[in-house]
Amino acid sequence: MDLAVQLGLEWGLPILLLVLAYFTGTAVERSHYRSIRVREARTRRMPTTTGRRVPTPWRVTDAGLVAGSVVISLDYFKRFLAGLRGLVGGRVKSYESLLDRARREALLRMKEQASERGFDAVVNVRLETSRLASSQRQGKGTAGVEILAFGTGLKRAS
Repeated sequence: MDLAVQLGLEWGLPILLLVLAYFTGTAVERSHYRSIRVREARTRRMPTTTGRRVPTPWRVTDAGLVAGSVVISLDYFKRFLAGLRGLVGGRVKSYESLLDRARREALLRMKEQASERGFDAVVNVRLETSRLASSQRQGKGTAGVEILAFGTGLKRAS
């Protein structure tokens, strides 16, 4: 086999995949953030708190559990960067945006469910996070993260 073809296959293809993953992942992430910002503006008026007690001036007529869950996967480029960062240590910025998107999406889904069920507020909000292991690497890699947001939806008297 010609040396140039062999080098192209050994180095060019992985580099091409990294570049493609970078641009695709960036576009998907930007689109998701746009969607999140629009939906956050729509649900901004719904009080949401981590406090366990209902504020004293509120008269509550109904309550129920509300939840929102999301699973977000790592793209190939972020996985590559995190692997490099794992060699030298330090902050893994590529995971930070992933977790930020997942957390905001889970909270939004919880607030949207509360609104659909007729609740006016959510109290005692909690977040749970779990890592989904990749079966390709015998559970050693991270395929993505799940974040569950849950709380008590309240319907207030008018």
